[in-house]
Amino acid sequence: MKEGGREREEREERGRPVCTEELIQTAGNSCSIRSALGFTASPFKTSHHPPGFESESSISHKLPKIMVDREQLVQKARLAEQAERYDDMAAAMKSVTELNEALSNEERNLLSVAYKNVVGARRSSWRVISSIEQKTSADGNEKKIEMVRAYREKIEKELEAVCQDVLNLLDNFLIKNCSDTQHESKVFYLKMKGDYYRYLAEVATGEKRATVVESSEKAYNEAHEISKEHMQPTHPIRLGLALNYSVFYYEIQNAPEQACHLAKTAFDDAIAELDTLNEDSYKDSTLIMQLLRDNLTLWTSDQQDDEGGEGNN
Repeated sequence: MKEGGREREEREERGRPVCTEELIQTAGNSCSIRSALGFTASPFKTSHHPPGFESESSISHKLPKIMVDREQLVQKARLAEQAERYDDMAAAMKSVTELNEALSNEERNLLSVAYKNVVGARRSSWRVISSIEQKTSADGNEKKIEMVRAYREKIEKELEAVCQDVLNLLDNFLIKNCSDTQHESKVFYLKMKGDYYRYLAEVATGEKRATVVESSEKAYNEAHEISKEHMQPTHPIRLGLALNYSVFYYEIQNAPEQACHLAKTAFDDAIAELDTLNEDSYKDSTLIMQLLRDNLTLWTSDQQDDEGGEGNN
Protein backbone atom coordinates (compact mmCIF):
# COMPACT_ATOMS: atom_id res chain seq x y z
CA MET A 1 0.00 0.00 0.00
CA LYS A 2 1.42 3.36 -1.02
CA GLU A 3 2.02 5.73 1.88
CA GLY A 4 0.58 9.22 1.99
CA GLY A 5 2.74 12.27 2.63
CA ARG A 6 1.87 12.56 6.33
CA GLU A 7 2.56 8.87 6.88
CA ARG A 8 5.98 9.20 5.26
CA GLU A 9 6.79 12.29 7.33
CA GLU A 10 5.90 10.49 10.55
CA ARG A 11 7.91 7.39 9.67
CA GLU A 12 10.97 9.27 8.47
CA GLU A 13 11.13 11.72 11.37
CA ARG A 14 13.75 10.46 13.80
CA GLY A 15 12.75 6.85 13.16
CA ARG A 16 9.45 7.40 14.91
CA PRO A 17 7.23 4.30 15.28
CA VAL A 18 3.98 4.16 13.35
CA CYS A 19 0.57 4.51 15.01
CA THR A 20 -2.89 3.82 13.66
CA GLU A 21 -3.72 7.51 13.58
CA GLU A 22 -1.34 7.74 10.62
CA LEU A 23 -3.76 5.50 8.76
CA ILE A 24 -6.73 7.43 10.08
CA GLN A 25 -8.06 5.33 12.94
CA THR A 26 -9.98 2.30 11.75
CA ALA A 27 -13.41 1.25 12.81
CA GLY A 28 -15.22 -2.06 12.71
CA ASN A 29 -15.53 -4.64 9.99
CA SER A 30 -18.18 -2.65 8.14
CA CYS A 31 -15.97 0.41 7.71
CA SER A 32 -12.54 -0.11 6.20
CA ILE A 33 -9.42 2.03 6.28
CA ARG A 34 -10.24 2.94 2.69
CA SER A 35 -13.58 4.49 3.66
CA ALA A 36 -12.07 6.06 6.78
CA LEU A 37 -9.55 7.80 4.52
CA GLY A 38 -12.39 9.42 2.63
CA PHE A 39 -12.74 7.26 -0.48
CA THR A 40 -16.52 7.59 -0.47
CA ALA A 41 -19.10 8.23 -3.12
CA SER A 42 -19.35 11.81 -4.32
CA PRO A 43 -21.98 13.82 -2.44
CA PHE A 44 -22.97 15.38 -5.77
CA LYS A 45 -23.85 12.07 -7.40
CA THR A 46 -27.44 12.02 -8.60
CA SER A 47 -29.76 9.07 -8.85
CA HIS A 48 -32.92 8.43 -10.79
CA HIS A 49 -35.81 6.70 -9.07
CA PRO A 50 -38.51 4.65 -10.81
CA PRO A 51 -42.07 6.06 -10.73
CA GLY A 52 -43.59 5.72 -7.29
CA PHE A 53 -40.28 6.10 -5.41
CA GLU A 54 -39.76 9.16 -3.23
CA SER A 55 -36.48 11.01 -3.41
CA GLU A 56 -34.30 11.40 -0.32
CA SER A 57 -35.09 15.11 -0.17
CA SER A 58 -38.84 14.56 -0.22
CA ILE A 59 -38.58 11.92 2.50
CA SER A 60 -36.46 14.26 4.65
CA HIS A 61 -39.37 16.72 4.92
CA LYS A 62 -41.35 14.01 6.72
CA LEU A 63 -38.60 13.24 9.25
CA PRO A 64 -38.25 14.87 12.67
CA LYS A 65 -36.15 18.04 12.54
CA ILE A 66 -33.40 16.58 14.74
CA MET A 67 -32.90 13.73 12.24
CA VAL A 68 -32.71 16.17 9.33
CA ASP A 69 -30.26 18.39 11.24
CA ARG A 70 -28.12 15.36 12.07
CA GLU A 71 -27.95 14.22 8.45
CA GLN A 72 -27.11 17.75 7.31
CA LEU A 73 -24.27 17.92 9.82
CA VAL A 74 -22.91 14.54 8.70
CA GLN A 75 -23.15 15.62 5.07
CA LYS A 76 -21.30 18.83 5.94
CA ALA A 77 -18.57 16.76 7.60
CA ARG A 78 -18.23 14.62 4.45
CA LEU A 79 -17.93 17.73 2.28
CA ALA A 80 -15.42 19.33 4.65
CA GLU A 81 -13.31 16.16 4.53
CA GLN A 82 -13.24 16.21 0.74
CA ALA A 83 -12.28 19.90 0.85
CA GLU A 84 -9.64 19.09 3.51
CA ARG A 85 -11.21 21.64 5.86
CA TYR A 86 -10.75 19.56 8.97
CA ASP A 87 -11.65 22.27 11.50
CA ASP A 88 -15.07 22.53 9.83
CA MET A 89 -15.32 18.75 9.76
CA ALA A 90 -14.53 18.53 13.48
CA ALA A 91 -17.06 21.24 14.34
CA ALA A 92 -19.79 19.41 12.42
CA MET A 93 -19.06 16.06 14.06
CA LYS A 94 -18.82 17.70 17.48
CA SER A 95 -22.37 18.98 16.95
CA VAL A 96 -23.50 15.49 15.90
CA THR A 97 -21.94 14.00 19.03
CA GLU A 98 -23.59 16.61 21.26
CA LEU A 99 -27.00 15.44 20.03
CA ASN A 100 -26.30 12.72 22.59
CA GLU A 101 -27.17 9.74 20.41
CA ALA A 102 -25.00 6.76 19.52
CA LEU A 103 -22.78 7.28 16.48
CA SER A 104 -22.84 4.92 13.53
CA ASN A 105 -19.56 3.40 12.34
CA GLU A 106 -19.32 6.03 9.61
CA GLU A 107 -20.02 8.88 12.03
CA ARG A 108 -17.51 7.46 14.48
CA ASN A 109 -14.87 7.46 11.77
CA LEU A 110 -15.75 10.96 10.58
CA LEU A 111 -15.27 12.24 14.13
CA SER A 112 -11.98 10.38 14.47
CA VAL A 113 -10.64 11.50 11.08
CA ALA A 114 -11.58 15.12 11.69
CA TYR A 115 -9.89 15.50 15.04
CA LYS A 116 -6.93 13.35 14.01
CA ASN A 117 -6.14 15.85 11.26
CA VAL A 118 -6.81 18.89 13.43
CA VAL A 119 -4.53 17.68 16.22
CA GLY A 120 -2.06 16.13 13.77
CA ALA A 121 -1.29 19.52 12.24
CA ARG A 122 -0.53 20.95 15.69
CA ARG A 123 1.61 17.97 16.69
CA SER A 124 3.66 18.29 13.52
CA SER A 125 4.06 22.06 14.00
CA TRP A 126 5.06 21.58 17.63
CA ARG A 127 7.82 19.13 16.71
CA VAL A 128 9.20 21.49 14.07
CA ILE A 129 9.18 24.51 16.38
CA SER A 130 10.67 22.50 19.27
CA SER A 131 13.55 21.48 17.03
CA ILE A 132 14.08 25.11 15.99
CA GLU A 133 13.94 26.15 19.66
CA GLN A 134 16.74 23.74 20.55
CA LYS A 135 18.94 25.05 17.73
CA THR A 136 18.14 28.68 18.61
CA SER A 137 19.04 28.12 22.27
CA ALA A 138 22.50 27.03 21.20
CA ASP A 139 22.95 30.32 19.27
CA GLY A 140 22.39 32.42 22.40
CA ASN A 141 20.20 35.05 20.67
CA GLU A 142 17.84 35.89 23.56
CA LYS A 143 15.35 37.87 21.48
CA LYS A 144 14.99 35.09 18.95
CA ILE A 145 14.86 32.44 21.68
CA GLU A 146 11.93 34.25 23.35
CA MET A 147 10.07 34.61 20.04
CA VAL A 148 10.43 30.90 19.23
CA ARG A 149 9.43 29.92 22.78
CA ALA A 150 6.30 32.09 22.64
CA TYR A 151 5.31 30.57 19.32
CA ARG A 152 5.83 27.05 20.63
CA GLU A 153 3.65 27.84 23.65
CA LYS A 154 0.94 29.19 21.33
CA ILE A 155 0.92 25.91 19.40
CA GLU A 156 0.85 23.97 22.68
CA LYS A 157 -2.25 25.86 23.81
CA GLU A 158 -3.99 25.07 20.52
CA LEU A 159 -3.04 21.40 20.77
CA GLU A 160 -4.21 21.19 24.37
CA ALA A 161 -7.53 22.82 23.48
CA VAL A 162 -8.17 20.31 20.70
CA CYS A 163 -7.29 17.38 22.95
CA GLN A 164 -9.52 18.66 25.74
CA ASP A 165 -12.35 19.10 23.24
CA VAL A 166 -12.11 15.44 22.22
CA LEU A 167 -11.71 14.20 25.80
CA ASN A 168 -14.84 16.11 26.85
CA LEU A 169 -16.83 14.52 24.02
CA LEU A 170 -15.56 11.09 24.99
CA ASP A 171 -16.31 11.45 28.70
CA ASN A 172 -19.60 13.35 28.47
CA PHE A 173 -21.19 11.55 25.53
CA LEU A 174 -19.41 8.71 23.76
CA ILE A 175 -17.97 6.50 26.51
CA LYS A 176 -20.70 7.48 28.94
CA ASN A 177 -23.45 6.30 26.58
CA CYS A 178 -21.86 2.95 25.64
CA SER A 179 -23.86 0.02 26.97
CA ASP A 180 -22.16 -2.97 28.60
CA THR A 181 -22.61 -4.96 25.38
CA GLN A 182 -21.15 -2.36 22.99
CA HIS A 183 -17.62 -3.69 23.34
CA GLU A 184 -16.36 -2.55 19.94
CA SER A 185 -17.48 1.05 20.43
CA LYS A 186 -16.19 1.19 23.99
CA VAL A 187 -12.75 -0.09 22.98
CA PHE A 188 -12.66 2.38 20.07
CA TYR A 189 -13.50 5.34 22.32
CA LEU A 190 -11.20 4.28 25.17
CA LYS A 191 -8.37 3.88 22.65
CA MET A 192 -9.16 7.39 21.43
CA LYS A 193 -9.04 8.63 25.02
CA GLY A 194 -5.64 7.03 25.51
CA ASP A 195 -4.42 8.57 22.25
CA TYR A 196 -5.44 12.14 23.14
CA TYR A 197 -3.96 11.95 26.62
CA ARG A 198 -0.80 10.63 24.91
CA TYR A 199 -0.74 13.70 22.67
CA LEU A 200 -0.99 15.88 25.78
CA ALA A 201 1.89 13.93 27.33
CA GLU A 202 4.06 14.72 24.30
CA VAL A 203 4.04 18.44 25.17
CA ALA A 204 3.49 18.41 28.95
CA THR A 205 6.15 18.61 31.67
CA GLY A 206 6.43 17.99 35.41
CA GLU A 207 3.35 17.03 37.44
CA LYS A 208 1.05 17.85 34.55
CA ARG A 209 2.81 15.29 32.39
CA ALA A 210 2.63 12.66 35.12
CA THR A 211 -1.13 13.19 35.39
CA VAL A 212 -1.88 12.88 31.66
CA VAL A 213 0.47 9.89 31.31
CA GLU A 214 -1.44 8.13 34.07
CA SER A 215 -4.77 8.95 32.41
CA SER A 216 -3.52 7.70 29.05
CA GLU A 217 -2.31 4.40 30.47
CA LYS A 218 -5.55 3.91 32.40
CA ALA A 219 -7.66 4.36 29.24
CA TYR A 220 -5.41 2.13 27.13
CA ASN A 221 -5.37 -0.58 29.79
CA GLU A 222 -9.15 -0.61 30.20
CA ALA A 223 -9.59 -0.86 26.44
CA HIS A 224 -6.95 -3.60 26.28
CA GLU A 225 -8.71 -5.72 28.91
CA ILE A 226 -12.10 -5.39 27.18
CA SER A 227 -10.62 -6.19 23.77
CA LYS A 228 -8.89 -9.33 25.05
CA GLU A 229 -12.13 -10.61 26.55
CA HIS A 230 -14.62 -9.70 23.85
CA MET A 231 -12.81 -9.23 20.51
CA GLN A 232 -10.93 -11.54 18.17
CA PRO A 233 -7.12 -11.09 18.06
CA THR A 234 -7.47 -10.23 14.36
CA HIS A 235 -10.06 -7.47 14.88
CA PRO A 236 -8.71 -4.20 13.41
CA ILE A 237 -9.69 -2.17 16.47
CA ARG A 238 -8.00 -4.60 18.86
CA LEU A 239 -4.87 -4.61 16.70
CA GLY A 240 -4.90 -0.82 16.38
CA LEU A 241 -5.20 -0.50 20.13
CA ALA A 242 -2.20 -2.80 20.66
CA LEU A 243 -0.23 -0.75 18.13
CA ASN A 244 -0.89 2.60 19.81
CA TYR A 245 -0.62 1.23 23.35
CA SER A 246 2.82 -0.21 22.53
CA VAL A 247 3.90 3.16 21.08
CA PHE A 248 2.77 4.76 24.35
CA TYR A 249 5.10 2.44 26.25
CA TYR A 250 8.00 3.07 23.88
CA GLU A 251 7.74 6.84 23.39
CA ILE A 252 6.02 8.14 26.50
CA GLN A 253 7.01 5.66 29.22
CA ASN A 254 10.45 4.90 27.75
CA ALA A 255 9.76 1.21 28.33
CA PRO A 256 10.97 -0.61 25.19
CA GLU A 257 10.68 -4.09 26.69
CA GLN A 258 7.00 -3.59 27.54
CA ALA A 259 6.39 -2.04 24.13
CA CYS A 260 7.97 -4.98 22.34
CA HIS A 261 6.15 -7.53 24.49
CA LEU A 262 2.76 -5.94 23.84
CA ALA A 263 3.34 -5.56 20.10
CA LYS A 264 4.76 -9.09 19.69
CA THR A 265 1.93 -10.69 21.67
CA ALA A 266 -0.69 -8.90 19.56
CA PHE A 267 1.08 -9.87 16.34
CA ASP A 268 1.57 -13.52 17.32
CA ASP A 269 -2.03 -13.89 18.55
CA ALA A 270 -3.34 -12.48 15.28
CA ILE A 271 -1.06 -14.70 13.17
CA ALA A 272 -2.38 -17.76 15.01
CA GLU A 273 -5.93 -16.92 13.93
CA LEU A 274 -5.25 -15.42 10.53
CA ASP A 275 -7.34 -18.07 8.78
CA THR A 276 -10.43 -16.86 10.67
CA LEU A 277 -10.26 -13.36 9.17
CA ASN A 278 -13.31 -12.36 7.18
CA GLU A 279 -12.97 -10.62 3.84
CA ASP A 280 -14.24 -7.24 5.06
CA SER A 281 -11.50 -6.72 7.64
CA TYR A 282 -8.66 -8.68 6.00
CA LYS A 283 -6.89 -5.67 4.48
CA ASP A 284 -7.28 -3.52 7.58
CA SER A 285 -6.03 -6.21 9.94
CA THR A 286 -3.05 -7.31 7.85
CA LEU A 287 -2.00 -3.69 7.33
CA ILE A 288 -1.96 -3.01 11.08
CA MET A 289 -0.12 -6.29 11.65
CA GLN A 290 2.54 -5.08 9.23
CA LEU A 291 2.87 -1.86 11.24
CA LEU A 292 3.27 -3.88 14.44
CA ARG A 293 6.05 -5.86 12.78
CA ASP A 294 7.70 -2.68 11.45
CA ASN A 295 7.75 -1.17 14.93
CA LEU A 296 9.12 -4.38 16.45
CA THR A 297 11.92 -4.40 13.88
CA LEU A 298 12.75 -0.76 14.64
CA TRP A 299 12.64 -1.19 18.41
CA THR A 300 14.68 -4.40 18.58
CA SER A 301 17.26 -2.79 16.30
CA ASP A 302 17.46 0.23 18.62
CA GLN A 303 17.90 -2.05 21.64
CA GLN A 304 20.70 -3.97 19.91
CA ASP A 305 22.42 -0.69 19.03
CA ASP A 306 22.17 0.46 22.66
CA GLU A 307 23.58 -2.83 23.93
CA GLY A 308 26.40 -2.64 21.41
CA GLY A 309 27.21 0.91 22.48
CA GLU A 310 27.33 -0.07 26.13
CA GLY A 311 29.68 -2.93 25.34
CA ASN A 312 32.12 -0.61 23.59
CA ASN A 313 32.36 1.82 26.52
